[in-house]
Amino acid sequence: LAVALSLVLRDRTRSRDRAAGAEREARDVRERLRRAEDERRSMALVLSSMREGVLLVEPDGRILFANPALEALLSGAPASLDALLPLDLREAVRTATAAGAPRSAEVETGAPSRWLRGDAIPVGEDAAVLLVVRDVTEARRLEAVRRDFVTNASHELKTPAASIQAAAETIGTAAVHDPAVVPRFAAQLEREALRLSRIVSDLLDLSRLESGSTLEEQVALDAVLRDEAERFEGPAAEAGVALSMDAEMVPRVRGSARELALMARNLVDNAIRYTRPGGRVDVRLAPADGEVVLTVADTGVGIPSRDLGRVFERFYRVDRARSRETGGTGLGLSIVKHVVENHGGTVTVRSELGVGSTFEVRLPAAP
Repeated sequence: LAVALSLVLRDRTRSRDRAAGAEREARDVRERLRRAEDERRSMALVLSSMREGVLLVEPDGRILFANPALEALLSGAPASLDALLPLDLREAVRTATAAGAPRSAEVETGAPSRWLRGDAIPVGEDAAVLLVVRDVTEARRLEAVRRDFVTNASHELKTPAASIQAAAETIGTAAVHDPAVVPRFAAQLEREALRLSRIVSDLLDLSRLESGSTLEEQVALDAVLRDEAERFEGPAAEAGVALSMDAEMVPRVRGSARELALMARNLVDNAIRYTRPGGRVDVRLAPADGEVVLTVADTGVGIPSRDLGRVFERFYRVDRARSRETGGTGLGLSIVKHVVENHGGTVTVRSELGVGSTFEVRLPAAP
């Protein structure tokens, strides 16, 4: 009896131990499941908050997950892979699945047009593919701007350099055979060297403006404008252009005195260059509702309406022949735009062919 009782008690103890062990295993499983669910929710939250579109695709093409950014980029809910993705992105996913290696593609889509880049990356042992989609429209635009800038800068620098070389060679020959022409070619040499120097100077100014500025001065724009007007009295008289200035007492502007002087200088210089002899350039500075307003109006040749939207582009010229004749670099108005935007302001232009142009700059007054 004692032995039997001992066996019964031992079996009960073992049963309790097995039950306790099973309970511990169940708790462990529940804990692992809870952690896995927490991780899944955290990952979903992270992916949902990303600006990039994210898509997780099974090897058979079934969509496991798509974040809101992807739906916004592709303008649709993830019904199916074929319905959701443009052809080139579908091919990137399928190729990545088949090859087990990352694949990328860029595609133009939508109206207005924009460019999307998709990077398909195999993940896990089951050959699922993670597709990350980014909007690269702005990057492509900046790359196109960079290419255009390099092309235009190369051309603009090459032209005066070639003229300098030709004038120097002519002077070398004429010094022996026809000394009378030397002064004429020497003047051309000086003129082209000055133009080359001006282009380089403007390029350096643009580079500094694009790299950012420290805008901590309280600038008296009326004083800056008077200094610049005095600078141009001589050139305006030589061009036969009447230059007038009306600068009221205005609030100070927070910014860079050097940059604001550069802005005013380029506006006045541009107005004089494109005004015929007998014309006039009027510069006015006035306060207006928490702003300082600078207007530079001329009675010059004017700008065609089709060109008004492009006059602030680098190296853009309405009349290339006149610009070369007057020594313009095609960078002045781009410099103006950068200075104004750096100071939180706006610049606009109104113009009529044969009547003239008016540039208006609005800058916030310093608090």
